[in-house]
Amino acid sequence: MCGIVGLVDESLSTGEREFIVRAMLERLSHRGPDGRGVHSGDGFTLGHTRLSIIDLTDAAAQPMTSTNGEHTIIFNGEVYNYLELRQKMIRAGHKFRSFSDTEVLLNVMADRGPDGLSELNGMFAFCVWSEKTGEWILARDHFGIKPLYYARTSAGFVFASEIKALFCHPEVNAKVNSSGLQQYLAFQFCLGEETLFDGIYKLAPGHYLTGKGSRIEQGGRFWETSYEIDTEHSEEYFRDHLLQLLEDSARLQIRADVPVGAYLSGGMDSSVVSTMAAGVLGEQMPVFCGKFNESAAYDESRYAKEVAEDIGARYVECVPTAQDFVDSLPHLIWMLDEPVAGPGLFPQYMVSRVAAKEVRVILGGQGGDEIFGGYVRYILGYLEQALKGAIFETAEEGQHVVTFTSILPNLPLIRSYVPMLKQFWAEGLFDDMDSRYFRLVNRMPDAQRLLSKDALEQFDGEQVFEDFRTIFNAPDTNSYFNKMAYFDQKTLLPALLQVEDRVSMAVSLESRLPLLDHRIAELVARMPPTMKFGGGQTKHILRRAVENVLPKSVLNRKDKMGFPVPLKEWLAGGCVRDFVGDVLGSRACKERGLFDPQNLDLLMDPNVSFGRQLWGALSLELWHQTFIDAKLD
Repeated sequence: MCGIVGLVDESLSTGEREFIVRAMLERLSHRGPDGRGVHSGDGFTLGHTRLSIIDLTDAAAQPMTSTNGEHTIIFNGEVYNYLELRQKMIRAGHKFRSFSDTEVLLNVMADRGPDGLSELNGMFAFCVWSEKTGEWILARDHFGIKPLYYARTSAGFVFASEIKALFCHPEVNAKVNSSGLQQYLAFQFCLGEETLFDGIYKLAPGHYLTGKGSRIEQGGRFWETSYEIDTEHSEEYFRDHLLQLLEDSARLQIRADVPVGAYLSGGMDSSVVSTMAAGVLGEQMPVFCGKFNESAAYDESRYAKEVAEDIGARYVECVPTAQDFVDSLPHLIWMLDEPVAGPGLFPQYMVSRVAAKEVRVILGGQGGDEIFGGYVRYILGYLEQALKGAIFETAEEGQHVVTFTSILPNLPLIRSYVPMLKQFWAEGLFDDMDSRYFRLVNRMPDAQRLLSKDALEQFDGEQVFEDFRTIFNAPDTNSYFNKMAYFDQKTLLPALLQVEDRVSMAVSLESRLPLLDHRIAELVARMPPTMKFGGGQTKHILRRAVENVLPKSVLNRKDKMGFPVPLKEWLAGGCVRDFVGDVLGSRACKERGLFDPQNLDLLMDPNVSFGRQLWGALSLELWHQTFIDAKLD
């Protein structure tokens, strides 16, 4: 786990390029405190800052050049199956100077080019440069666990693990991207390669770019989710195969030459990961849990403690405070680069900070909701789908995934979503699938309450919907469930992974996610939707696979919290209320003209729930102040 940067510009001298690259590395120093390296060639300079995880010796330092001197690599992440690939290459005659996954990756890509990406099981963002021809490849892992951003310049391009490093180049400036801002207002993240910064793009998950010298010649996709349904195998087969893959993913991902621990919230996903990892490690692995003392509504530690005791792990607890929130949020906005996701990033960061005192690698359960269908809004969507099928006797999906009768036992899960349900069915009931799911994920109706008249007039809702539809309708499936899961995997998941990466790297901690093994995603995609969402039960097949692994109290939970933060209580008075008032009541916020000040004041009422809309406004204003107003260089 590291930070990578690169500058390609034949108009600059080597000294000029290295000056910029070293400044970029300094801005990414938190990503790699264990080493720093720079390598220059004809028109290019590569930089790397290292967090040592596998092969801690200098032989694994980067940038790394192949033994024949023909290729150089900078690499952020891990190739989990590197030992298997290494043995395969040794048998083919390759010789290695180190025991690192970096050298294995370098040789795979030097031998096979983009075709070598199909052999990799891991999380990665890297650049491989040909010293002889000036050809290069940039690639990002299947799910986008590791970040990679780039910007074009007048005579080339620049790339880095984090956006903030790009601003060290004199031609890259922090300006608002209007289309990205509109997407953020609708979803609280940007779609596709867009970012909130004009002229700065992210390489999409499962994609690569190739070029020669300063030219970006072509891009491509090396991995995509396929929904070609396997109708030959039974649910028992899929359940057993899934359990084997979960165990094997944990086996691969605990490979490290440093201490390993796990996040354990008490939910199903983190409990599965912790249980699998503990079974492989065979020792008292530390597990880290966060909670708040404000009320039982913000504390699920009893479940985490039960799992920890069940697997023989050492339980470590973190209890963040209101003052911690005030002290850390501006720093987190800086670390994030873009304000994505909800307030749960704050406790996630605090738990990471505690974990970093004991371990260098942390395993987490991120990705379970997107791979297995864990969001309650899927039940909302299928309640309407079941009603539509029953009333109109239609079968849009070819086969009903759920019937109205079968979904009834799971409806209590949506009790807290009744206000959304009223809004959801107020108009557009029984519309096409894309329109229906757009209403479930579109946050613009809430954001409208905060935006100024000018901002509302500039919002192009039709274009945002078209951007959404392009992704939602892209997969080769008629299944509503698969379309919902696909959209979440391609949009929401990368946004959550951005948080995962930043809150861990902010404290020089490597986060690994065993549920995000591409083999698991491929297996689940092939399953009939009736198995994945049987009876409208979220994560149905995962529950079946681990029913003899987890405590029944965790397996059958219907009160999963998702790491809520007691911001409503904190807003009633004290440091958080003062902090939020200072940010949203500032002269800069008022002169920006994005929000209606009167409506912001209404949301500060202690009798009004601190919802997504106020969190989004606070995050977006802090982002403007941190990046746009500061005029970074």
